[in-house]
Amino acid sequence: MKLVVAVVQDKDSGRLVQALVEGGYRSTKLASTGGFLREGNTTFLIGVEDSQVADVVRLIKETCQSREQLVTPLPPVGGPAESYMPYPVEVTVGGATIFVLDVVQYERA
Repeated sequence: MKLVVAVVQDKDSGRLVQALVEGGYRSTKLASTGGFLREGNTTFLIGVEDSQVADVVRLIKETCQSREQLVTPLPPVGGPAESYMPYPVEVTVGGATIFVLDVVQYERA
């Protein structure tokens, strides 16, 4: 058994939940925040059999597409905010960060 951990942008989370449900997969959603842009993310925990990992990863990749977005960076933590001049920067957002972990033991109570 495997645990698929996927960190996706909040904008993609609704579509991913729907795709997982349609595929017959259960998941747990956790609210999380990205470190670089400090924007909302959703972390999914999906327990699957080894043979289902490729299908789940495929669903995540199809649902969570990368895209370009203009963002205004926040001032550095602890730095003087009055001297900080924010300029919009184009960055790639979206997509997913996916981890696949071995599960030593699984119980459902």
